[in-house]
Amino acid sequence: MTTLAIVLIALGSILALLFVGGLTGARRRQRLGASAYDRHLADADHALEQARASDRGWDREVMERVVREALDAEAPELSYEHLELVLVDDRPGVHEDRAHFEAVAGGRRTRVVLARSDGGWVAEGVA
Repeated sequence: MTTLAIVLIALGSILALLFVGGLTGARRRQRLGASAYDRHLADADHALEQARASDRGWDREVMERVVREALDAEAPELSYEHLELVLVDDRPGVHEDRAHFEAVAGGRRTRVVLARSDGGWVAEGVA
């Protein structure tokens, strides 16, 4: 074997190892990112439970109905697979309470912000 062939084989092996290492690292980061997002959702659900314990207006079924109505008004042609509660902003009183949901349809995520008033929950924005 010539020296050139040995050098090319060594370089090819190094590049293959770097490629495999990069794929492994990317998968690990993706798994860690997904678990962090799952923890974030669990934290939001916990915050909802805390808000509901101190204030009867935080009824998840009512909130999800308002979200679905806002989504139907915004984009009636889309069918959303599920809703994720991502943020609960429970402030003293009711006029500054907010809840953020993400509706998932395929790979698309749509955020709906609910605001609370004396009359109940209303959609403040769909993005």
